[in-house]
Amino acid sequence: MNIEVLKTVKMFVGGEFIRSESGRTYSFCPFNNIEYARVCGATRKDFRNAVDKAKGGFKNWSSRTAYNRSQILYRVAEMTQGRYLDLVDNFVEVLGMPEEAAKEEIQKAIDTMVWYAGLCDKYTQVLGAVNPVNSNYHNFSTPEPMGIIAYIENENFSFVRLIDHIFSLLCTGNSVIALLNKENPIMTTILGEIFATSDVPAGTINLLSGDLEELAETIGSHMEVQGIYFQSERKDLLAKIKLLGVENMKRINNITSKTTQDINRVINFVEVKTVWHPIGI
Repeated sequence: MNIEVLKTVKMFVGGEFIRSESGRTYSFCPFNNIEYARVCGATRKDFRNAVDKAKGGFKNWSSRTAYNRSQILYRVAEMTQGRYLDLVDNFVEVLGMPEEAAKEEIQKAIDTMVWYAGLCDKYTQVLGAVNPVNSNYHNFSTPEPMGIIAYIENENFSFVRLIDHIFSLLCTGNSVIALLNKENPIMTTILGEIFATSDVPAGTINLLSGDLEELAETIGSHMEVQGIYFQSERKDLLAKIKLLGVENMKRINNITSKTTQDINRVINFVEVKTVWHPIGI
């Protein structure tokens, strides 16, 4: 008798593939209701550990030149292109997506990666400004990354949306902890492998799979998380997270949009620094 060896879907934290600290897993059955994999489920401690890794990732990633971040994100697109057939098979086998639709979705996601890679050294020119002031000063404003951003994915999986949102955070220098939905947790492994082989500094992007209801309080109350990009349909949990985030004035954005490759999305998680420089004094 042949025994089928199920996949084990690990999480990607600090540049490494890890199991949950509790050893917890859950069964993943795709559209055909046949068990496909065992998925590691994040605990509150796993999220706190991811924040520790993201702090180091932010320090490294934000200190890179914009041009270097652009090179690295373009490398992510290259590596995704190299996994094109694997991704198509995954979408067809796991999601039941028609092959042509899967190919279109993946290609659009790759195009989105390239677009944000090109934006890394350009968005400051678009969002920054020289401000007119009535004194002997040169006054200018420039956008800077916020820090650690928690990204909570929508329950209805969309690869293009996932890439668009994560890359809008990465291109400005933020580090990201993404809680991926349970509809296609296999993306945790595939995306982790892509990021791990693309020169992205460890801790810059961290991918967790778990139960939002269980993790909401920890995400909302963690004092070292500067922002939350909330795309879940759970409005009750959004209200809870907003209340918890008041203490450290987290920036919480839950605006949904069907558009991709939008510089307005970048604005959501940057801080603007204004500098006054004396002239002729």
